[in-house]
Amino acid sequence: MAERNRKQASANPATTDIVIAGAGYVGMATAVALKSSAPHLGVTVIDAAPAGVWRNDTRASAIAAAASRMLDRLGCWEAILPKAQPINEMTVTDSRTSDPVRPVYLTFNGEIEPGEPFAHMVENRVLNASLRTKAEEIGITFFEGAPVHGFDNGDANLTVRYGDEQRLATRLLLAADGVKSRLRDMAGIKTVNWEYGQSGIVCTVAHERPHNGRAEEHFLPAGPFAILPLSGNRSSLVWTERTADAERLIKEDDFVFEAELEQRFGLKLGELRVEGPRKAFPLGLTLARDFIKPRFALVGDAAHGIHPIAGQGLNLGFKDAAAIAETIVDADRLGLDIGSIAVLERYQTWRRFDTVQMGVTTDVLNRLFSNDNVPVRALRDFGLGLVERMPRLKGFFIRQAAGLSTSAPKLLQGQPI
Repeated sequence: MAERNRKQASANPATTDIVIAGAGYVGMATAVALKSSAPHLGVTVIDAAPAGVWRNDTRASAIAAAASRMLDRLGCWEAILPKAQPINEMTVTDSRTSDPVRPVYLTFNGEIEPGEPFAHMVENRVLNASLRTKAEEIGITFFEGAPVHGFDNGDANLTVRYGDEQRLATRLLLAADGVKSRLRDMAGIKTVNWEYGQSGIVCTVAHERPHNGRAEEHFLPAGPFAILPLSGNRSSLVWTERTADAERLIKEDDFVFEAELEQRFGLKLGELRVEGPRKAFPLGLTLARDFIKPRFALVGDAAHGIHPIAGQGLNLGFKDAAAIAETIVDADRLGLDIGSIAVLERYQTWRRFDTVQMGVTTDVLNRLFSNDNVPVRALRDFGLGLVERMPRLKGFFIRQAAGLSTSAPKLLQGQPI
């Protein structure tokens, strides 16, 4: 009987309007944005990870002001805000690890509007929980522990194959399955990519004294060392090292690791203690040559993976979520085919230039600051000092970091679609 039911399901797959493959932050934000703005559309999220695995994520992310405005519009920010840490100030230094003094070359006040910081630090579990709660409230369908095995194109729809011989017909498939996207490869979309020979060590550190909401970016010869404030006397670290050194540090015992950490972090916040696991992730640049195919589009890291030097990776993904949602909802209201190339081309045009621009910017910044060349150091320090003395230029940079621009999708401006 079970075998016969599977064959019937295969011959007559269930249908939905939109399938999102990947239940990370960008995939979930995309689903909530679509369903909130067009409740009549059927939205289904399929994820390879077993249910509840997301709760094991101990990392944290910088949520720019534009992204927090979107999350507020979607009804998620109220649950996040009590556990979020505003970034009230940011300082930038350029030095060697052995330097006894690290002069500050650049400072940013954290507010873009009175009472609105340019970013908050949010633990990933908190962010994911809020998005999932809202998704369940508004009727988004979930299939977890069910990897997508492939898809077949048709004229009016696309059939997704997932899980245990299950199939689902949809008008549009959105791939949000990460920087190593299998769906991107299945769609035949090529990428431009290279490795930096660096890895980012990510961990949470507890310290004696309060950080007062200050973020710090130390440019060291091996790469940037970012200290990002979390709630309580804790900070999240994104520590860039050459890959071989990062792998060695991850394997060291707590005493050696914390000694190396203290040399870079300093003692301004008192005694340090690493909380939870420490992990290292290889760093590189990946840019998809195309964002769309018929009835198929890439969002988030599946479309772009960039260096974390500017802290913009997740926020680029939220821009994708807002842009694809606005594109689809506008097309649906006009009675257009939401999976057609003519409709999806608007999304690709909207997002591709911004993505390439940010990818090139982070690439140049990483190459400029991840070295110990004396003339280059002198040049970049002069540039940082110049920006410090130009308030209008600083204001422009802070608004860019906050993701605020007149060309941003409506959700990122806090407006409904």
